[in-house]
Amino acid sequence: MGDRATLLDTWRFDRHTVRAADAIDQTDAPFDCTEAADAVEVEARHRRAADSGDTAAMSVLGAMLLRRGDLDGAEPYLRAATTDGDRAAANNLGVLLHQRGYPDEAAGWWRVAAVAGSAAAAHALGRHHRERGDEPAAEYWLRQSAEQGHALGAYALADLMEHRGDTGVERWLRVAAEQGHREAAYRLARTLERREQERRAAERTPLERTGALDGPALDCVDPAGSSPGRPSHDRTPPGRPIADRALPDAPRPGPAAQPAGVPAARTGRPSGPADRGGAADGVERAPDGADSAEQWYRRAAARGHRRAALHLGAILEKRGELKEAGRWYLTSAKDGEPRAACALGFLLRDAGDEESAAVWWLRAAQEGDGNAANALGALHAARGEYQTAERWYRQATDAGDVNGAYNLGLLFAAQGKTPKAEQWYRRAAYAGHREAANALAILLLQAGDTHGAEPWFSKAAEAGSVDAAFNLGILHAGRDDDRTALRWYERAAAAGHTEAALQVGIAKLREGDEREAERHLRTAAGGGSAEAAFRLATVLDARQPVQGPPALGEPQAPTTECEEWYERAAVQGHRRAQVRVGMLAAARGDVARAARWYREAAEAGSRNGAFNLGLLLARDGNEREAALWWARAARAGHGRAALRLALLAARRGELAEGRHWCARAVELGPAEVAERAARLSEALHQELTA
Repeated sequence: MGDRATLLDTWRFDRHTVRAADAIDQTDAPFDCTEAADAVEVEARHRRAADSGDTAAMSVLGAMLLRRGDLDGAEPYLRAATTDGDRAAANNLGVLLHQRGYPDEAAGWWRVAAVAGSAAAAHALGRHHRERGDEPAAEYWLRQSAEQGHALGAYALADLMEHRGDTGVERWLRVAAEQGHREAAYRLARTLERREQERRAAERTPLERTGALDGPALDCVDPAGSSPGRPSHDRTPPGRPIADRALPDAPRPGPAAQPAGVPAARTGRPSGPADRGGAADGVERAPDGADSAEQWYRRAAARGHRRAALHLGAILEKRGELKEAGRWYLTSAKDGEPRAACALGFLLRDAGDEESAAVWWLRAAQEGDGNAANALGALHAARGEYQTAERWYRQATDAGDVNGAYNLGLLFAAQGKTPKAEQWYRRAAYAGHREAANALAILLLQAGDTHGAEPWFSKAAEAGSVDAAFNLGILHAGRDDDRTALRWYERAAAAGHTEAALQVGIAKLREGDEREAERHLRTAAGGGSAEAAFRLATVLDARQPVQGPPALGEPQAPTTECEEWYERAAVQGHRRAQVRVGMLAAARGDVARAARWYREAAEAGSRNGAFNLGLLLARDGNEREAALWWARAARAGHGRAALRLALLAARRGELAEGRHWCARAVELGPAEVAERAARLSEALHQELTA
């Protein structure tokens, strides 16, 4: 947080921008480095020497005039120096003639200079031949220039070789970069970064390589509900659009958002405009002097390459060095890079300055950055300014960002405008947006079009949507096609979907494969599923030896792993877990802890919690409050609670009320309770009629 606290002042007021002129001089002539006030005197001195026949002075004066744009003044001096055999003058004469529109004559003089050993002329001649389509001749002359260490020649050779698909590109990019060529340094960094990404991709599993964005998914109810472990459909609140940060120059998902409430939909993890890709996963600081992408991005950025500054900022941001990342984003943004302005906006937003973030997003959006337009849309949508949000989402769509269409679908769904939402979801889905396909499928499912929904779920799942795979599992489970459902659940679970892992665990328990069930339940419980934590605890609990209460004076046994999982579920509000934690505490003799958990479960509506709390209160002599909790449990369908109330009434001599609760106990069961209640009712009847 200390870093973030200083970011606002740094990025808002810093006026420093690192710039470096590109070394693009095409001449070989030496130039005096003088102040502007001395330029006239220097030129006059060279002119006097040139007029007196000094070849070197004629070459230098011609180059000076050429640089100034005085072609008429430069030409006679360059021609005279060329006649005397000055190769720099021959090269510069070629440059002059090329500027006058005589490329073939220029090439002739470049050839003269190149044969005489001018690396700059060889580079110019190579470029000339490439423009004419003569790639063999271009390669020959560019290689001559590159092998003499000429930065422009090495870069042009690398560019030609890359165009032709030849090997050895990296070598010549490196030669040019080491000579200070900023574009070569940038492209070398991109080459090294792509290689590292390919290496990492090769180490990933096939499912990991598909990638996935968390999006809308069908909901799964507490398996204690209807049938055990059977997912159910439920309508949930609409999701919120988010804007995405992605690696510059790489295909990016852009702003993604959760679709609005649809049948069996859930919003997943709600978030704001925050997801970002940054640099490649796992970027680490390279050792000083190491040949890394970061090193070359830094060199190019220091020389004013705005895309290199953008990439360098992304690497630093990924590593958590936000202050320096912000400086490079600022440098790139001031040089006109809209993606850097967009990224800077995200950093400012994360630092708490939403207004400054909006300024940079606006700047980027006005320069055609669709991602920034989506970020602005999300900002206004969060404020309830739907018309403004719609305008920015449409601008993002017009800029070619398919996520704008997806976010428009979300926006209309949030306002209950289902036909418009479907229209935009469909547009994004046809463009290949996997979460839009998933959202469209859910919308169709809500309308009862199961057959229309299934292909879109499949398309989204095959494109890597984990939630779509989970939704397909629920779809097939609803058709009692448990085998196909399990296959989709397993696919989603393998990609890290918590609820899918829970469903696989439940299925494996039904099959009797306790080992696999435990593995998946641990995954789901670790992902935050209270139901998975409860079911995992029951699996572990079944393996525990039966223990009685501790003897008087004996220390309480430590909590077991199963109790820890029960408690994790209980803390999340799982009522059965709360009751079980209370039972385990009571078995250890920790009555206070047991009462606390029973009460929490009872107040949340658990009839078992209410019954057990009544037992504890009755043992403490507080039958009055115990009766209140038993009455609540009995009204909720707890037969044993009804029997307890009947016994309590009988002891107090309230025979009619006792028979009432006996009848309720007989109705609710189970069989053992019903039998005892029937006998008690008969005894009370006899007492009443005696």
